[in-house]
Amino acid sequence: MTSPDRAPSKPTDPAGATAEERAALGWTHSARFLTTASRLDQLPPPDRPETAFVGRSNAGKSTAINTLAQVRRLAFASKTPGRTQHINLFELGPPDAPDALWTDLPGYGYAAVARDAKLRWQQVMADYLAHRSALAGVVMMVDSRHGFTPLDRQLLDFVAQRVGNGEVKLLVLLTKADKLSRNEGAKALMAAQKVLGELATDAADISITLFSALTRQGLGDAAVTLHAWNRRSRAST
Repeated sequence: MTSPDRAPSKPTDPAGATAEERAALGWTHSARFLTTASRLDQLPPPDRPETAFVGRSNAGKSTAINTLAQVRRLAFASKTPGRTQHINLFELGPPDAPDALWTDLPGYGYAAVARDAKLRWQQVMADYLAHRSALAGVVMMVDSRHGFTPLDRQLLDFVAQRVGNGEVKLLVLLTKADKLSRNEGAKALMAAQKVLGELATDAADISITLFSALTRQGLGDAAVTLHAWNRRSRAST
């Protein structure tokens, strides 16, 4: 877990990536679209570890997925944030033996979405995060300039018990970090760490990093974390 006293990570230089980062990025680059679902009963059988990507609308969720996968439009970023109301699934690993799924959950908190749609998707997301048996990890996008909003904290409440008991791991990407100075980035890490410190006693289950799709800051760290989650999940099954 990134410590508040650790300097914010530098932009990832592919030529200077470690062997661990190259292996992890090679795995994340295998992500490809599988299917889309509007209800939980339309999801595939829970036979592979799943990592859910969540975040407030405009926090950079789709961009982060595309950056990790190195596919420009793998996750579609709607021109009207908050209007994407489906769960999009991507599989990873060898095409003939995929070993993991990423689930892209709808963004939340955008004012233009009708109230009934907000409530419906809030319930779908809560049920998925609280009860989906294949869920092994959650990647939460938080705008580094604003920190955890009340809606972000509500989302954390949905996963707090499963993170706290070690059932689900959590990675927070503080997005748009290129817009912060080094000092601002360090303060953003400290503030986020304080919030996350209330969730679990096992720091190994919670990770946090500054992330920028523009400069690739934090990309290697995020890929290594996700790759390690998948290896651990497969080893425990």
